[in-house]
Amino acid sequence: MQLNLQGKVGLVTGGGQGVGRRICLELAGEGASIVINDFFLERAQMVQKEIEAAGGLAIAVQADIGDAAQVDRMFAMARERFGDVDILVNNAGVTVARRNKGGVPPAFLEMPIEDWREVVDLNVYGMMHCCHSALPGMQRKGGGKIINIMSEAGRVGEARLAVYSGAKAAMLGFAKALAQEHGRDRININTIALGAVSHEGIANGPLHPSATPENDERLKKMLGAYPIARGLGRLSRPEDVSGVVAFLASDRAAYITGQSLGVSGGYAMI
Repeated sequence: MQLNLQGKVGLVTGGGQGVGRRICLELAGEGASIVINDFFLERAQMVQKEIEAAGGLAIAVQADIGDAAQVDRMFAMARERFGDVDILVNNAGVTVARRNKGGVPPAFLEMPIEDWREVVDLNVYGMMHCCHSALPGMQRKGGGKIINIMSEAGRVGEARLAVYSGAKAAMLGFAKALAQEHGRDRININTIALGAVSHEGIANGPLHPSATPENDERLKKMLGAYPIARGLGRLSRPEDVSGVVAFLASDRAAYITGQSLGVSGGYAMI
């Protein structure tokens, strides 16, 4: 299938590793010029080198998307280098409690208020800042694509991830409302919901790429939650997601907007 992304400009938040990295490589492979955003510049620069080594065009931009001024600066850099953004992928997101504390996240009543704010700032306000900066350029160009990467926790809820689940659910509601507002501008806005994804940015445990049902008992148990994983014998990988993103970013998906698609092995069949 030819997706015809040549001449398009894509911006991917959290593009320095894992799912974001693979999305950057996939869109670049389809011909788009890529703005790779990451909080850690060196990560984004490594992906830029990968894209350029394959003959593509990319720039790495460090920005904290929770800061509106930094987001505006990032989009100004994108315009200066490539022009207005055609494809925005809101991929950046993290369960702050798990990242900072390790192990099992705290229940809602045990979670400090400052941690609520960090989760909401990144997952909700970060997405809103990027959409606010991207939409005027898409209007100028007569169309565009926005793809939000959320979690199945936002569609079904998950214990010990209440704030994260709420933030991801907000991404979905926001995308649907925005899709209604900007259909007249030929801007398609959709959401992809993920389950557990194994990728190189995870240091160890069942989500590390080296884990198998034979050498990791936790992974063996996790596979039971994902119907297709029982047959494949693995969790999802970044490449399971990136192809779907590329399709939604293309004109092949011109009549798809305001939708939520689970790329989670059947974890939530909604």
